[in-house]
Amino acid sequence: MEVDWLGLFQFQMSPLELFVRGTLIFWFIFVLLRIAGRREFGSVGTANVLLLVMIADGAQNGMAGQYETVAEGMVLIATLIFWSVFIDRLCFFVPAVRVVLEPNRICLIKDGEMQRRGMRKEYITEEELMAQLRAHGIDDVARVRRAYIEEAGQVTVLPYRD
Repeated sequence: MEVDWLGLFQFQMSPLELFVRGTLIFWFIFVLLRIAGRREFGSVGTANVLLLVMIADGAQNGMAGQYETVAEGMVLIATLIFWSVFIDRLCFFVPAVRVVLEPNRICLIKDGEMQRRGMRKEYITEEELMAQLRAHGIDDVARVRRAYIEEAGQVTVLPYRD
């Protein structure tokens, strides 16, 4: 069996089409995950998970032959990395964009009282919130000055000073 070395790097699909496909899929999944919220406590950020999954799939397709050539998988992966880096830089240099592209922290406890609106927004039950407090060594909501669910989904607890 002879390997077609030149054929490994020839495009069967337009690089522009691969870029557009990667762009559309990235933004579709990014928006869906952004709308869905940060349900998992202590998880890696949504954008990081999205990027890892999409790169893994793109690499798998490029290596396993779902695409006609390796180059097509490379273009798709480069597109995904481009958008990830672009979003990070855009949010850094244009702070107004952060409101749309990066989730804000949400207050779950304020001055010892659970903030039901924030809890509803992230679908956090009282039992789940109490479990997070216990993980921080706190057994009573009244001992908490502030508690937030952060951008990546972890809960930060700021207790009152004794």
